[in-house]
Amino acid sequence: MTSTAPWWRDAVIYQVYIRSFADGNGDGVGDIAGIRSRLPYLKSLGVDAIWINPWYKSPQADHGYDVADFRDIDPIFGTVAEAEALIEEAHENGIRVIPDIVPNHTSDQHVWFQAALAAGPGSPERERYVFREGRGADGAEPPNDWVSCFGGPAWTRLPDGQWYLHLFAPEQPDLNWEHPEVRAEFEDILRFWFSRGVDGFRIDVAHGLIKHPELPDLPPRRDPDAPAASIDHPHWDRDEVHEIYRAWRRVADEFPGDRKFVAEAWAPNPERLARYVRQDGLHTAFNFDYLMTSWDAKDLREVIDTSLASLGSVGAPATWVLSNHDVTRHPSRFGRKVVKKWVANEVYRPEGPLDFELGTRRARAAALLMLSLPGGAYVYQGEELGLPEVEDLPEDVLQDPCWERSGHTDRGRDGCRVPIPWSGDAAPYGFSPDGATGEPWLPQPALWKDHSVAAQTGDPASMLELYRRALRLRRDLPALGEGDLTWLEAPEGVLAFRREPGFVCVVNLSPEPYELPAHSSVLLASGTVEGGALAPDHAVWLAL
Repeated sequence: MTSTAPWWRDAVIYQVYIRSFADGNGDGVGDIAGIRSRLPYLKSLGVDAIWINPWYKSPQADHGYDVADFRDIDPIFGTVAEAEALIEEAHENGIRVIPDIVPNHTSDQHVWFQAALAAGPGSPERERYVFREGRGADGAEPPNDWVSCFGGPAWTRLPDGQWYLHLFAPEQPDLNWEHPEVRAEFEDILRFWFSRGVDGFRIDVAHGLIKHPELPDLPPRRDPDAPAASIDHPHWDRDEVHEIYRAWRRVADEFPGDRKFVAEAWAPNPERLARYVRQDGLHTAFNFDYLMTSWDAKDLREVIDTSLASLGSVGAPATWVLSNHDVTRHPSRFGRKVVKKWVANEVYRPEGPLDFELGTRRARAAALLMLSLPGGAYVYQGEELGLPEVEDLPEDVLQDPCWERSGHTDRGRDGCRVPIPWSGDAAPYGFSPDGATGEPWLPQPALWKDHSVAAQTGDPASMLELYRRALRLRRDLPALGEGDLTWLEAPEGVLAFRREPGFVCVVNLSPEPYELPAHSSVLLASGTVEGGALAPDHAVWLAL
């Protein structure tokens, strides 16, 4: 029986970090031409859609998240016509396309901000952003104590004396979402791209658009070991933000087909996250609670249960994610003995030496766990190749704004953004075409040659073939995708659940082998299953 549910309720969506996916013109930076050339690969992998990080016209102060024109493509990536061709070709391959949208801020080169600078204090042009007078006798102190996510203060003073807010880099001034022109502009931007065939949007910093009208100082820092509680934060996850997304939902519903929004919403707990995905709001939201959970059976079961219950209470599907372009790749997180609490909106810093073999083993098991849970899933490019974080990039190549803004204390996110390997024994590993003159924008390590698509294709023991088989089974088995989950009795450190009809997933996070329950066959395993026992840090899919 064919499902009539919207495609996005159980889709597997592949994240394309465009700068690092595939370079079509040989300048060392990934582009739309590169994505188009790799559509056959994405089809063979078995994904339902691609989410593409920002491709809009941008000075690239934050690699595209500083947008100067939301209706144009940056020349380093291509043209609007090429974007339209990509959308059409992806659809022909059965793949939907979801670009990023960046509503919290613009580039400081955006025509609106340039007009605000020229118009001066008190002008209507400045009302589209967050301009304020400073504190202190001569206004020389910032309006409050807010800090930039990239380090340093969240305010910059202009020569005319006023300060403007930027929760990220100074080149990314925050918009004033209380202004009707801002709301109307973004609804029009959505229509511009929906009319060109995009299937939805990933919403950057979806939890940050609304600021407390009085711009008060930050609340005291929360104890990372305390229960995740809701606080009245002056600029994160404010209730008024949902009015914006109800309006966006109405825009999406103007267009035929099942268009989809996914929110990058860092909420303090799953109950707050569920507020973004109510029936008249956004469709889905990233499950950062799951991403931030360490390799621990008790913690994983708790976040799975809480996610399914809270999202199910508003009729929304869960989404599961292990890595993305902002966090340390999970084989490098799972491959460490030292595990510390990771708090939302805090930098994750791995501690202790990396055991990459252990991290890879756990990453293989984590993939089977994620892909068998009810709802949808996200795969970050290179995850299916088992790529680790590149932790030894030379300091002189680091480009993430975090590096400079933190006074060289936070190396930033470049280690998970290194261009991925396709083929060959030396850089650029097929990332750029033969004879390319430009070197990859970040250097690729020597170990990439063993992780390339070509090296792994056809090797049944490879991470790539594990993902291909898992995605094929996920598509073929009626038990997988959306639906219910029933936990089975299992000893401490083991996760075992049943999905109907006739499917069981077992993940052994304990230090001892686990005797598998009765089954008719092994559908897929993250490693060898010998004598009916599942080794530590392994997972298996069983047919009953």
